[in-house]
Amino acid sequence: MKLFIYTCFALLILVTACKPSGSKQTDMAEPTAEMSLNTVNPPVATGSIDRLSEKLGSILPVNSKLEIVAEGFVWSEGTLWLPQQNKLLFSDIPRNSIFEWSPETGLSLYLDSAGCADPIPGSTESGSNGLILDSEGNLVLCQHGNRQMARMDAPLDKPESKYITIVNQYQGKKLNSPNDAVYNSRGDLYFTDPPYGLPNQGNGPEKELDFNGVYKLSAAGELTLLDEKLSRPNGIGLSPDENTLYVSSSDPENPVWMAYSLDEEGIPEAERVLFDASEYAKERPNKGMPDGLKVHSSGTIFGTGPAGVYIISPMGELLGIINTGNANGNCAFDTDESYLYIAADMYIMRINLK
Repeated sequence: MKLFIYTCFALLILVTACKPSGSKQTDMAEPTAEMSLNTVNPPVATGSIDRLSEKLGSILPVNSKLEIVAEGFVWSEGTLWLPQQNKLLFSDIPRNSIFEWSPETGLSLYLDSAGCADPIPGSTESGSNGLILDSEGNLVLCQHGNRQMARMDAPLDKPESKYITIVNQYQGKKLNSPNDAVYNSRGDLYFTDPPYGLPNQGNGPEKELDFNGVYKLSAAGELTLLDEKLSRPNGIGLSPDENTLYVSSSDPENPVWMAYSLDEEGIPEAERVLFDASEYAKERPNKGMPDGLKVHSSGTIFGTGPAGVYIISPMGELLGIINTGNANGNCAFDTDESYLYIAADMYIMRINLK
């Protein structure tokens, strides 16, 4: 079984992996040899829920239960549900790997060399981060090490470490390390580009751009810089009507979720702070900053943040918090939004929404 084979490799990584200096948001967990890659079956209940508004009940019922389904990762990220295969994909960035988990078969390695072919000196986050599907069902990756948005050049059910570049530079300069992405219905690609995958977190000559941007790549191939003011743009998502773009900022000095009103061309025409997590970041030190996010079909934003997932209305009201007790990288709904899956540091968790 490939999980057992990969565990030997995993233990080697555990010896060599280290926490990134000047980490973006948290001291990343370092699983021990006693905590190897593992399917947690049956799932183990964990965490709690802070219900801050009666409105939460319509999207997170009172019987919702948070549980751990897999464990042993260095820093889990980039959650993506594959509807046709009924499985979850997610990145383990320091391991430069993508894993898969399904209710039927549990945990196994899906793809190695997910962010680059070879280790990058000075970088502990050179793997893939955000994962999405394009309109044709191809896997699209935010690749830290390769510093690009890329498409896997292989079918989903026969993954290979072969990639086609979608975009890797802006005005002739290399991107930093694309972090998260989302497509709209017209095929335009929105993505964030902080420096986390660069050697020394971008504090060196490898960084060619003097900002960390939010971009839109049109279906026709035109790359537009939407915002260069955020020092650490991270998670990204669109409202169901595609009139609002949401972006998280994982800067400890500015831990917020932003909302951008888009014009008919999908370009921001106004912006506002959707929710400021400063107080929560102070109350929950070393448990993460605003990170990956997903938007529910109701328009409600589920944003990973300090020690939990923050459930925020489109108007900016904090409805509740799913307390994981860990730093959190991203989250994803399954096909019919029955479950929310959460990349919570060394764990993969899920919570029922129905």
